[in-house]
Amino acid sequence: MKRGIRAGEFAELRAFAAVAEARSFRRAASELGLDPSTLSHAVRSLEQRLDTRLLHRTTRSVAPTEAGASLLGRLLPALTSIETAFESALAPDDVPTGTVRLVAPRLAIRTLLVPIVRKLAFDYPHVTLNVITDEQPGDIVRGGFDLAIKLGETVELDMVSVPLQPRFTTAVVGSAGYFAEHPPPTTPHELTRHACSGRHRGPAGRLYRWQSAKEGAAVVMDVSGPLSTDDPDLMISAALAGVGLWHGVEELARDAIADGRLIRVLADWSPSYPGFHLCYAAGAALAPAARAVIDTLKANAP
Repeated sequence: MKRGIRAGEFAELRAFAAVAEARSFRRAASELGLDPSTLSHAVRSLEQRLDTRLLHRTTRSVAPTEAGASLLGRLLPALTSIETAFESALAPDDVPTGTVRLVAPRLAIRTLLVPIVRKLAFDYPHVTLNVITDEQPGDIVRGGFDLAIKLGETVELDMVSVPLQPRFTTAVVGSAGYFAEHPPPTTPHELTRHACSGRHRGPAGRLYRWQSAKEGAAVVMDVSGPLSTDDPDLMISAALAGVGLWHGVEELARDAIADGRLIRVLADWSPSYPGFHLCYAAGAALAPAARAVIDTLKANAP
């Protein structure tokens, strides 16, 4: 005969989920208002109960094992449902309430979410927006997310997709100091003579190849330089410091270009791409809290 989950076991599951998401006992403890030792004991107790290691632990990092990742994938939607039910019980009738989990790249967070955070908090005080940063959001259902913001060209065909932003235009930029010592490139092929900041996906991800296009002709270049990172802010800072050239979405460097701190080159070779789309699973009824976030994003889209 099956029995229900006891209070202590639920606490252990909640502790494991918090640590696995935060990848840190200290950060998870801060979020839950508990001591790290309390979380460590709870996770260890859960592992003993399941007779399975759920987390890889080192002195510097924490990461789910294969079994832990599988358990986390099942836990997150259930925990979200429980939190929503609890919050609904505390909120007035007919008022959107609950937690909405949203995943998005940093640029989307900066340009689309930051401007609406205050409005969302004041208009829907019983809605909690839980935002996770991911430069390449994957399967949002499997990840336990309600909503995602993705580049239009990456949205799956079986997802509902709502355009939020016009097309992006790329830009290649460098500082005046850099160009004082290096003649500006006039064609993409000349980029091989320049120091170029490399952009990659994650700490061990492959470097992106710089893409240019003009009048139907496309050029893809492998570039090199003294810096490679997945952080666009660091790349722009390096360009401002004269370290080398940066290639990315023009929006990120627009202010620096406008005030002359960065100089744009190869503008006639800069292609554009579909902008950000808000997406969510088709066929499932949206919770009022998720609908509130969607409506606010649509109303405030550029």
